[in-house]
Amino acid sequence: MGKKSTFIHDDFLLNNKYAKTLYHDHAANMPIIDYHNHLPPEEIAENKIFNNITEIWINGDHYKWRAMRTLGIDEKYITGNASDFEKFQKWAHTVPHTMRNPLYHWTHLELKRYFGISDALNTQSAEAIYRETSEKLNSPEFSCQNLLTKMNVEVLCTTEDPTDTLEHHRKIAKSNFKTKVGTAFRPDKAIFIGAASYNDYLDKLEDVTGITISSYNDLCEALRNRIIFFNENGCSLSDHGLEHLYAEDFTASEIKSIFKRKRSNQKISTVEVAKFQSAMLLFLSETYHEFSWVQQYHLGALRNNNSRMHQLLGPDTGWDSIGDFSQARKLSTFLNKLDSKNVLPKTIIYNLNPADNEVMAAMIGNFNDGSIKGKVQFGSAWWFLDQKDGMTQQLNALSNIGLISCFIGMLTDSRSFLSYPRHEYFRRILCNLFGTDIENGELPDDMDWIGQIIEDICYYNAKDYFNYQ
Repeated sequence: MGKKSTFIHDDFLLNNKYAKTLYHDHAANMPIIDYHNHLPPEEIAENKIFNNITEIWINGDHYKWRAMRTLGIDEKYITGNASDFEKFQKWAHTVPHTMRNPLYHWTHLELKRYFGISDALNTQSAEAIYRETSEKLNSPEFSCQNLLTKMNVEVLCTTEDPTDTLEHHRKIAKSNFKTKVGTAFRPDKAIFIGAASYNDYLDKLEDVTGITISSYNDLCEALRNRIIFFNENGCSLSDHGLEHLYAEDFTASEIKSIFKRKRSNQKISTVEVAKFQSAMLLFLSETYHEFSWVQQYHLGALRNNNSRMHQLLGPDTGWDSIGDFSQARKLSTFLNKLDSKNVLPKTIIYNLNPADNEVMAAMIGNFNDGSIKGKVQFGSAWWFLDQKDGMTQQLNALSNIGLISCFIGMLTDSRSFLSYPRHEYFRRILCNLFGTDIENGELPDDMDWIGQIIEDICYYNAKDYFNYQ
């Protein structure tokens, strides 16, 4: 086809013999527990077969979309009405320009691992790669379920709203598919009382639960109803995407009044919004604790920055960025309110601003009380940070301030079935960090013990943390 992308070799990112041994003997063959992603469960349940590589690889991938826009490619070839082949051609044209962006590594890792293609993707190789990958994707061997099996995915966890029927998860659970497919409860729409569509959402929640939601207590009852439903269907995680935690002081009468006025379409203040969201988060967290769930908080995204394009294309289309919100005080107050009543669930905190790495690494230590190994986790480098430098910074901050040996490792946070080499990427970076320390004489040449730490981070810690059997 074209020039080989020979930089993706067996020892890619592994810069010494110790790193190579740790990766090949301890990390490479560990099963994957992908405990947070946005894969469509319907496509897993139906075991979808894709028509071509654009469908599975470019459609919905806002990482690629941002790169193409930056290069000056018209929206027609990104989210517009161009043909799938034309969109792929434009992506292939973009790829050589992504050098030093993680997209360049991910692109060639994914072509190699799923399709056995070692050619560099560019304008010259585009047609042949499109043809070869699309032919393979049209076969049952490359169905959604087989792609997950090929990557040794033992468990994956999608993300659903409380109003979801979970019909696809129930269908998967009854099938012979060996990968465990769970879900995470994402109730943010019930929390964001300041949203213009808030009452419309509560109307939908009413329809699903059969509970008339005219008071704050009704809302709590409806959400508890859905938590029970999710729990009965194998859910053991929640997830929240917030700018920062909310931990304002409030009284029960205040919250009831705020909710009643909102339900009557009356205006509520910014202060009242914060108080309500604080109450809602505490209620949910206490309920998660009751059901022994793990709660996740993704903090720090500044979303929908480009109002013109957001209006045109909607959310999650590539217009979000890193926010610089104050995190420490509110996070501390929130966790402390739960811990003071001994109802703090297992908790994973993800930050999007790298300036907060040490803040998060230090904060989790305040609430690891010896009851559970790694009870409060500093989550893996997320979104804009899930690249070599971002992962390294997160791992170093956690190592320096906490215990890296207790870390539950990587996740994809992806909407693509071709994203699982990101786990390999993380594992290679992890092994190279430890291997470099051994080579520098900063860690002992004890490959059995350090190899066990690597295996724990890649697999066993998550397996234990989420109680996966």
